[in-house]
Amino acid sequence: MKQLFLTTILAAGALIASACGGKSAGQTAAEPAAKETAAVLTDADSLYARVADQVAMGPRVPGTPGHERFIDYITRRLKAAGADVSVQDTMFAPVGSDVKAQRVRNITGRFNAGAPRHVLLLAHYDTRPWADQESDKALHNTPIDGANDGASGVAVLLEIARLMKQMPSDVEVEMLFVDAEDAGTYDDDFSWCIGSQAWADAFDPTARRVPEYAILLDMVGGRNAVFPREYFSERYARGVNNLVWEAARRAGYGDRFPNEIGGALNDDHIHIMRMGIPAIDIVESANSATGSFNPTWHTLDDTIDNIDRATLKMVGDVVINTIFQ
Repeated sequence: MKQLFLTTILAAGALIASACGGKSAGQTAAEPAAKETAAVLTDADSLYARVADQVAMGPRVPGTPGHERFIDYITRRLKAAGADVSVQDTMFAPVGSDVKAQRVRNITGRFNAGAPRHVLLLAHYDTRPWADQESDKALHNTPIDGANDGASGVAVLLEIARLMKQMPSDVEVEMLFVDAEDAGTYDDDFSWCIGSQAWADAFDPTARRVPEYAILLDMVGGRNAVFPREYFSERYARGVNNLVWEAARRAGYGDRFPNEIGGALNDDHIHIMRMGIPAIDIVESANSATGSFNPTWHTLDDTIDNIDRATLKMVGDVVINTIFQ
């Protein structure tokens, strides 16, 4: 992903009109009163192991063996957790971009189908094909491990999937593992988030259930990561942000989820919003060393050695408490 104002995408998708379902900015259809926090919490070692599993596959760049291994892995783990699994397998090219059509495989795991409430969780599983933020330009064409940028968000979703049988059954949890997010170029907004664009283009609200809200997890495993409120999330889905940041405060993580506005990101939640679903992005975008993303972003240092078990657990616990408030 990259950090910028998405004026072209916002205009092209009529995002402001659709993202809040006709409500004024900051309102959502889903802002229930808070209850006691969930008793079931994530396990830090389990979360770390799910990141390690992915990194061991090698880079998960579309068209590579690591990518194929991941698809088999995620399908097996979701089914073992009791999910109904489906795969959107399509050729897609974004309108308005010079990007050529490419194969996209978005994987969905659905728990408690038909329950009274319905939320969407998502993370991208592909990894950056190029380490273009390395200081040594000779390394720029080297694929990255993507331990944080990719694997961390997936690991949190898999840990929640593992715990779903212990959770109340009155919430349908749809988990979307998005392909082809991270091969964009910095001069073309539409070249990023290809998988979520393909998902949004195929989304038919008359033929399927529309989630109350969506939470995107991206780069949620950095050491001592702090998660301010992402700009577009706050502007167009403030009610959902309020749920998450209140859950964090009640769990004792208020200092790591500060009530401050962070960067404005071109990320998968933008295309979920286009479909009228209030969507937010939990993402590290105000690192103290860089002023934006984690120092490992798009570098060869995005490895398992730089993943923080405590950060993964914090984010997992906050998400669980948000969903089941």
